[in-house]
Amino acid sequence: MPAAAARRDDAPALVVDAVSKAYAGKRAVEAISLRIEAGEIVGLLGPNGAGKTTTINMILGLLQPDAGGVRIAGLDLARQRAAALARVNFQASYAPLPGNLTVRQNLLFFGRLYALPALAERVDGLIETFALAPLARTRCGLLSSGEQTRVALAKALLNRPRLLLLDEPTASLDPATADDLRRLIRDLAVRERCAVLWTSHNMLEVEQVCDRVLLLAHGRVLLQGDPRRLPAEHGDGSLEALFI
Repeated sequence: MPAAAARRDDAPALVVDAVSKAYAGKRAVEAISLRIEAGEIVGLLGPNGAGKTTTINMILGLLQPDAGGVRIAGLDLARQRAAALARVNFQASYAPLPGNLTVRQNLLFFGRLYALPALAERVDGLIETFALAPLARTRCGLLSSGEQTRVALAKALLNRPRLLLLDEPTASLDPATADDLRRLIRDLAVRERCAVLWTSHNMLEVEQVCDRVLLLAHGRVLLQGDPRRLPAEHGDGSLEALFI
């Protein structure tokens, strides 16, 4: 294996280096830095307007930082955009899949965008993993919100991402389905060494899933650490109390 490729394989899944972003002169994100290793699940927490979405959009290359930089699996997003983004995927409730395509058609369509080899087999495997076989020929626009979430997560795993960005992934799911999904993502992180950046307002979920959390406010990182230990370290009885 070439030395450069070996370095990328050993590199952190994500390095965000002092990124900042302003809109009309108002800072939305101020010098945020974070690092996620392979197989690690990190929670990005904060109230609405804290800078989470802006940070995610910079990681996805949808926004250009005013300062700082992003590296994905050792690749500089600004200079190696296509190669870096090929190693990322994303799921959020506000990014629905085309409703006129069936479940299987959606997965095949997005798989072709990544030029995946053995695409039909990959799609069949994800349909089985997410228990989507009875819905494979159903148009996504006819699915319940929970079913749509399962399809969107299957789509997000098509390219076996090194970095998976999940924005409120269980918000529309019933408790049992949400618990199944959390265990599936934990298993994915361990088995495939996929790093996950997870945003949620469900603090019990964050404590259950995340290895580490960052708490944002006004575009800055205020606190970070183990979600099960962080509250006591700051004199609170729970992560929710600390969040508030």
